[in-house]
Amino acid sequence: MKIDSWLLEILACPKCGGPLKPDEAADELICGGECHYAYPVRDDIPVLLVDEARAPAK
Repeated sequence: MKIDSWLLEILACPKCGGPLKPDEAADELICGGECHYAYPVRDDIPVLLVDEARAPAK
């Protein structure tokens, strides 16, 4: 997964507005805010749609 650091600085979770952190092993961006959703990264493009996100295990 190749996402520029400047892009990670401006991306935010569309559900809660929290910062996103890369998870290289899972090819996902993990929300560091309230919701902790995991957004997929496909072909180095973040898919920031709540419908496509994986909700955290409860």
